[in-house]
This record gives sequence, C-alpha cells and structure tokens, in this order.
Amino acid sequence: MAKKRKEKKTTKTELGLDENIEGLLCYVLTWVSGIIFLLLEKKSKFVRFHAIQSIVIFLPLHIIAMVFAIIPFIGWMISSLIYTLMFILWIVLIIKAYQGEKFKVPIAGDIAENQTKK
Repeated sequence: MAKKRKEKKTTKTELGLDENIEGLLCYVLTWVSGIIFLLLEKKSKFVRFHAIQSIVIFLPLHIIAMVFAIIPFIGWMISSLIYTLMFILWIVLIIKAYQGEKFKVPIAGDIAENQTKK
C-alpha cells in the first residue's frame, strides 16, 4: 500500500506566485529583495512579514559589517564573522519561508509581525 503524501495548501498572491515562493524570494537578495516585495505585495501578510523581517535583519547587519570592515585586522575579522552569521541566517530563513513557516527571528520577527498587523 502506497503512502499518501500530505499536500500543502498554497495560496496565490497578488503577483500570481505561491506565498511560500514569494516569502523565499524576500530573502534571496537580502534586504534589497525585502524592499522590492514590500513595495509589490500589498495583501499577503505572510509575504509582507518575510519582506519586513528581511529588511530589519539584513540591512543593519550589512551596515555594521561594512563599518567594521574599515578597521584593519580586528575589524576585518569581526566583519567576516558577521557576514558568516548572515549567510547561515540567510539559508535558514530561505528554507523556513519555502516550507511556509512564519519563522520569527528574535526582535526582528516581533517588529515584522507588529508592522504586518497595521
């Protein structure tokens, strides 16, 4: 007897894509794609949550890493560490969004959730 696979319910967005695909795309270019999808998607709270979370996480981290990169040696090490952590977080968030999860990063997830409720 064959196992029955559980089908995921997908919801289409204004742009005609599945919510999980748009949520994933919010992270692809980090904060840049977050801004793009925040401007394009007006109705889907799921997509807007991921777009805002992408901006709130990756824009400040990118700025902080660039500031540290100016400082010779120790700054470069700190900047490299920040970019490594950003990469790991980027992968996790892409996977979680694709799975249809509203994965909240501490602080940033709360900010994003509060903004989507408005």
